[in-house]
Amino acid sequence: MAASLGRYGQLSPLVVFDDGQGLQVIDGFKRLHAARRLRWARLEVRHCEVDIAEAKIQVAMLHRGRGLTELEEGWLIRSLYRDDRLSQSAIAERLGRHKSWICRRLLLVEGLLDEVQANVRMGLIVPRAAVTLAALPRGNQIAAMRAVIQRGLTVRQTEMLVAQALVLDNATARSTLLTRWSSGAVTLPQPGPRPTRAIRSESDWVAADITTLHRVAARLDARLLGTPLCAFGPTAAELIAANLETLVSVLTALERTIVRTTTPKRDTARKEPSAA
Repeated sequence: MAASLGRYGQLSPLVVFDDGQGLQVIDGFKRLHAARRLRWARLEVRHCEVDIAEAKIQVAMLHRGRGLTELEEGWLIRSLYRDDRLSQSAIAERLGRHKSWICRRLLLVEGLLDEVQANVRMGLIVPRAAVTLAALPRGNQIAAMRAVIQRGLTVRQTEMLVAQALVLDNATARSTLLTRWSSGAVTLPQPGPRPTRAIRSESDWVAADITTLHRVAARLDARLLGTPLCAFGPTAAELIAANLETLVSVLTALERTIVRTTTPKRDTARKEPSAA
């Protein structure tokens, strides 16, 4: 990020809001830290008139699919649920998620011990398996987590472990079962054959590409109409404009190909003169 700032300058503004005590960053944390490393005195910002709950929503939306780990998403949702008193249904609606997704993220941060969460952060156990472990009593979570890590259990195998443990009605029996899982005494079922994927024909690929072009073109059109290039700053506007100009030639070539392939061919064959 520091190298990008030094070479191209700031391409997009930071998104901030005022919490009553000062400006807080919603989007642009890496740009801010990189600018401080470069000892920049100023950065361009875009100020949003939102309260702290809406700012958290914006953080989740702006970093959706990138930037936030599952735990960080869980912490945001827990803050909205506990601190801002939003219902799970309201959070799901604001984030465009299903209520079950909100519930799983809450379980990930509220139903697990700190040590289990730490192993999720280090990538030693996947979030879906960790959510499954949240169904166990806290006294059994560490032993179950070690079994999952030591044997490299899949999510389905973790669900099997948890289901077997929950059937038992006392802590001693559950502890014995988890020890057997960790030691390898419990034989894991062999995975079945992997389902075969349907083979796409060339017509399927063409139809999929047409659908993708429709979706991307409509989104780009809306963005260009909604935000003028000058709003991105002179450097960013210049780069975007140059890329858009190269896109014109690509679309022009595609237009010619579409016309050539969809226009019925005319009968231009001429009758050859007969030999003398």
